[in-house]
Amino acid sequence: MPSAPTKKHRDDSEARRAMRLSTWFALFAGALGGVLIAWPYLLPVGGPWVQLALGAMTLFFAFRARTIGSRGVDDYDGRLSLLAALAGFAILFFAGNAAFKVLVALGS
Repeated sequence: MPSAPTKKHRDDSEARRAMRLSTWFALFAGALGGVLIAWPYLLPVGGPWVQLALGAMTLFFAFRARTIGSRGVDDYDGRLSLLAALAGFAILFFAGNAAFKVLVALGS
């Protein structure tokens, strides 16, 4: 009788490193997206589209960090990744509004 395939349990140090990197990437993308929303004239060409991409990156890395942290890190505290996820939702909201205005202006 074949044995059931065993799930490879990630080493705690590998999971902790991956979680930290994802969290910091999410916070960096969120901060950059927030700066571009606060001062949109810093990036005049393609501003809303870059902001949308930064918001999506922020959400991706934040939820990736939360997934890795909850599965592979024993003493996981997800406050920073939660902060990054909230920033990602805010960035997507405001950048989506700006992108919609650009599309409406092109259609008129």
